[in-house]
Amino acid sequence: MNFASMFKRPSAFLPVLMSWAALAVVLMRLITHGVAPQADEGTAAHLWQLLMAAQLPIVAFFAIRWGRQSPKAAVTILALQAVMAIVALAPVYFLEW
Repeated sequence: MNFASMFKRPSAFLPVLMSWAALAVVLMRLITHGVAPQADEGTAAHLWQLLMAAQLPIVAFFAIRWGRQSPKAAVTILALQAVMAIVALAPVYFLEW
């Protein structure tokens, strides 16, 4: 199975979409409230945490399901998922939220 046909599987593209959504939550928080820290974690922080944590079982399922059947495409998609997770983590890390 090649990359394009494998990426159509929900377990392949959902973690990427969830990372984009988590990044969008952070960016919307930055646009609306700026970089000033809040006294309490708000809705944006909880949404970000849920989106990032919910990816883990999906990625694990994908790795187990497709890792042996089509390793080359699976590793490529797993790398894409990892890069997108790092992109979603970067603003939180660098802004020290």
